[in-house]
Amino acid sequence: MATTWKSDDKNSSNNATNNATNNTVSGTTLSSWSRQQKIAMIAGFAIPGLLLALSACSKQSSQPAPAGASSTVSTSATPAITATPATSQTAAALPAPAKKTPKKRPANVTYSDPNSGVSFLYPRKFALTSGDKALPQLAGMGDVPMNFVQPGGVVVATVALPDSSYPGTDFASAFFNVNVNRSVSEQECAHFAFVDTSNADGEPVDAEKVKIGTAEMEMTSTFSASVVAQAETQYYHSYENGTCYEYILGLGTEGFATEGGVEHVKRDEVFAKLEKILATVKINPVEPVHVAEQSVSGIAGDK
Repeated sequence: MATTWKSDDKNSSNNATNNATNNTVSGTTLSSWSRQQKIAMIAGFAIPGLLLALSACSKQSSQPAPAGASSTVSTSATPAITATPATSQTAAALPAPAKKTPKKRPANVTYSDPNSGVSFLYPRKFALTSGDKALPQLAGMGDVPMNFVQPGGVVVATVALPDSSYPGTDFASAFFNVNVNRSVSEQECAHFAFVDTSNADGEPVDAEKVKIGTAEMEMTSTFSASVVAQAETQYYHSYENGTCYEYILGLGTEGFATEGGVEHVKRDEVFAKLEKILATVKINPVEPVHVAEQSVSGIAGDK
């Protein structure tokens, strides 16, 4: 009985040991497969999640950026990228600036004297002098005198033609001159101190009435000559504003055009130019000059 029991015990023990071993192996195996399965399961879940995350990131990167961000980047990047090309393109697109055409100055100039009220037009190329320096002269003949019957004449202005106006001729000088005299009456203004002496008998010739432009004037002329120079003058008088106005047209020539192929200047042509200036003369109203009377501050016999 004892041996059998032992044998049974031994068998039982062996069985128990085998069972335990089997259980241990089985448990170990089960336990090991469970971890792998867990890892596999975790991996199975993790990999799709990672793929989903990568897919989402890819979709987000492919989507257009927000409007604000795009405009900000574009605004900040545009000047650096397109500054030089845009400037050159703009410069090329702009039309070339138009050349300024110089304004032509008028051929005639207006002269006006507020003291005498005289104004007239004269060619810009002619030389104008006024005041005391305007006393007219003719080449080789000196100063040209005024032709008032009473003293008190005052020179206003003189316009002279250029010396080179008529090359190849005996032309020396020509001028237009204005004088005024407030000491002459209207009746006296119609007369001249010097008159035309071209009469064959050497007798004075009465002044003639002429109309220049819209003004009626009295006119006379004089002529003088020497071996080397000749002078011809035409005098015109008009009375306005209580003043006698005198206009002188003068022409001077040199030599007799007999040597060196020099021709006589066309005198009518020269005087026609001077008469054009005379025709533009206007007389503006001038306030009469009043001489203030000095008051006497004392009476004879007063202490």
